[in-house]
Amino acid sequence: MRVEVVGAGVAGLTVAFELAREGAAQGLCVELVERLPRAGLGCSRYAGGMIAPWCELQSAEPIVATLGVEALEFWTKEIPVATVAGSLVVAPARDRAELVDFSRRTQNFEELDAAGVARLEGDLAGRFDSGLYFAGEAHLDPQAAMAALGDRLAEMPNVSLRFGAGARGDADWTVDCRGFVARDQLVGLRGVKGEMLMLRSNDLTLSRPVRMLHPKRPVYVVPRGDGLFMIGATMIENEEAARVTARSVVELVNSAYAIHPAFAEAEIVEMGSDVRPAFPDNLPRLTRRGRTLYINGLYRHGFLLAPALARRAARVVLEDAWFPEVCDEDSRKRA
Repeated sequence: MRVEVVGAGVAGLTVAFELAREGAAQGLCVELVERLPRAGLGCSRYAGGMIAPWCELQSAEPIVATLGVEALEFWTKEIPVATVAGSLVVAPARDRAELVDFSRRTQNFEELDAAGVARLEGDLAGRFDSGLYFAGEAHLDPQAAMAALGDRLAEMPNVSLRFGAGARGDADWTVDCRGFVARDQLVGLRGVKGEMLMLRSNDLTLSRPVRMLHPKRPVYVVPRGDGLFMIGATMIENEEAARVTARSVVELVNSAYAIHPAFAEAEIVEMGSDVRPAFPDNLPRLTRRGRTLYINGLYRHGFLLAPALARRAARVVLEDAWFPEVCDEDSRKRA
């Protein structure tokens, strides 16, 4: 059997990996097709890379955390690119209520006082009088993660990679992982724009992602190493993929400055934006239509949800399995 996986973002890469691994004994051949020159050039490259299932409970449904826990093992053992250093959540003293609300919605954290925050991140000493520490969470560099996954795929004898090419549509199965590009096939799929800054500062050291809560402008800072920090948090309901607005840059820099003043003097290394694919309920979905399986709606949880969805997609293709928590019920009737 031959399976064509269309799209080489984090969803397509993980699906191709799981299919090739699980289907090797059955003689399965996997062809990964991407219209761009190489893997990981879509919205996946602008992700925060936080493997934070329990933090995400603050705004996501419980299924996101349940599926997201699987990503911790995948990115630390199967493709060992993630660092398990936990997540730190803080808020300015005037926004203490935001931190309390966050604690009520989430799980698996330790409450910290000012000394506890300082012990975790020495450069934040004296800046926050309380925080929440999610010790079991992890973070990764999205581009490094996709490169590592691509290298693994290139080594697998039952995988072929085609870049700068379109789908042929002549395989036994097609797994569509095109994200927002698949909106012409998936009713209700919408785009949610996300913007990011990459800053360089040699005056600041952070060991883990830091989320600062704010009623209007929350922000997260993810260390990338070598003085680099990814700054993000924008979620804009429009579909302008390649435009970073001045307003967003100002808000992101101001919020990063509130975490630490060193960010005011940081070098802007890169700015980027792209459109995250989301359904109306912001939950992921496997949609089957005959021998085509669509994996979409990962929203802002690409690296968190892709491993779990990939495993389930492989079982749909190889075993005709069904997963009611993520499979579209209408597509079941059409399958």
